Amino acid sequence: MMSMALLAQAGAAGVPVAEAGMPGFLARFGLMLLPLLVVSATMLLVVVDRYLVYHRERINLTEFLAGVRNVLKRDNVVEAVSICDATPGPVARLVKAAILAREGGRAKVEEAIDEVGTAEIPRLEARLNVLATIVRIAPLLGLLGTLFGFIGVFEDLQSNSGFAAPAQMFRHLWQALYSAAGGLGIAIVSETAHNFLLARAHAITLDIDRASREALRMACPEVSNASTRGAHGAGSSKVEA
Repeated sequence: MMSMALLAQAGAAGVPVAEAGMPGFLARFGLMLLPLLVVSATMLLVVVDRYLVYHRERINLTEFLAGVRNVLKRDNVVEAVSICDATPGPVARLVKAAILAREGGRAKVEEAIDEVGTAEIPRLEARLNVLATIVRIAPLLGLLGTLFGFIGVFEDLQSNSGFAAPAQMFRHLWQALYSAAGGLGIAIVSETAHNFLLARAHAITLDIDRASREALRMACPEVSNASTRGAHGAGSSKVEA
């Protein structure tokens, strides 16, 4: 009974029934409350998902490559593959593909590395475009809420022959101000999170580039040795000349 009485009082005061049951802070967003909440929730889900992915897939590259290299020097391919399987992330998957393709020669190893790299890099950057989109649309949603607030002010003035109760006008002005502030706040947080996550993805991409070169050397040691011998031979010829 008391809740029905509150709703009736809210309707008599000119406050929408949908806003009457909300906390005062949320009710002041007016029509833009739901869109801003959806955008905020989407941003939060993307940030948490990408952070967990990058945190899990960033490994100690030097230690991982040293372990695999030492095992391959003993020609223990099975143990090297097991190390890759036990290590999360695109770097381990790339090194594993190179090891499994080593019997096919340098061309097969390069093809396997390119295939894994082509698949992993877009996967690292997945959903970051959602944050970039939120950065652009959140201020526009706030501006839209501001316009709705001023439209409400003028509607109240028109319906009351140019005179309106201050409480009614303040309600629309609060909507205008809170919507603008909410949209800008979401955009600022999204931009900060986007740049932070993009830097984490870029760091993993650099690890992939380094791991691809090391994987080629480990999977095709004879090529690296031949190149080294060729360089020493050329140096000796120059000294003798």
